[in-house]
Amino acid sequence: MKNALLNKAALASGTACLMTAMMGSAHAEPTGYDQLTFQTEVKEEIQNDEVRASLYKKAQATDAKTLATMLNTSINNAMKIAKRYPSVTVSTGQQRTYPRYDKNDKIIGWTGQANIDLKSTDFAATSQLIADLQETLVMDNLNFGVSDTKKDALEQKLMTEASRAFQQQAKSLTRAWDARGYRVVNVNLNTGSNYPRPMYSAMSMKSGMADESVPSQSFESGNSTISVTANGTIELTK
Repeated sequence: MKNALLNKAALASGTACLMTAMMGSAHAEPTGYDQLTFQTEVKEEIQNDEVRASLYKKAQATDAKTLATMLNTSINNAMKIAKRYPSVTVSTGQQRTYPRYDKNDKIIGWTGQANIDLKSTDFAATSQLIADLQETLVMDNLNFGVSDTKKDALEQKLMTEASRAFQQQAKSLTRAWDARGYRVVNVNLNTGSNYPRPMYSAMSMKSGMADESVPSQSFESGNSTISVTANGTIELTK
């Protein structure tokens, strides 16, 4: 009986040494009697297939009604232009209005801004639409990422791989501790994404375009890294 207790105590105290020696993304540490908690991770780099952009119109007027008319007219015209590009999803974005004051804190005018947001997997159409809109609107931001459909499909694949990696690590730990087997106490799957900064460069003007036209842009969307981690606890059986 005394020897059995000593053996189990040695198992608990020796866990930290084993964890230090482990290689790869898995990390384990003791969480309870004959239990180990660890994590495995799988990840894959994937090309971004979706572009998102936001443009805005900013204006000033002496009264709020005139300002609202200016902003609404500008956004309405932008929406009409956007309808020429059915492969691009367009929506109205943020809109805000605030007063301007003189030194005596008297309102002397109003300033406002209205945004329009774009989202699409059609880079060519989005690039040309942005160029068309930039004749009257100002670019606010431009980002690239992975579309939900493409991301969901990859995450499903990585979840399977992360689960298998977790099971393989559990088997390795079982052998390292000279255990007969193990049972899963709990396990969680978590997803993550790493999106790089966007890159884009201006293209030369197309032939036949007016000199005042805004040139479209050539997008370099880059890649994103999608990852799935499996973390949980197993209990060794003797």
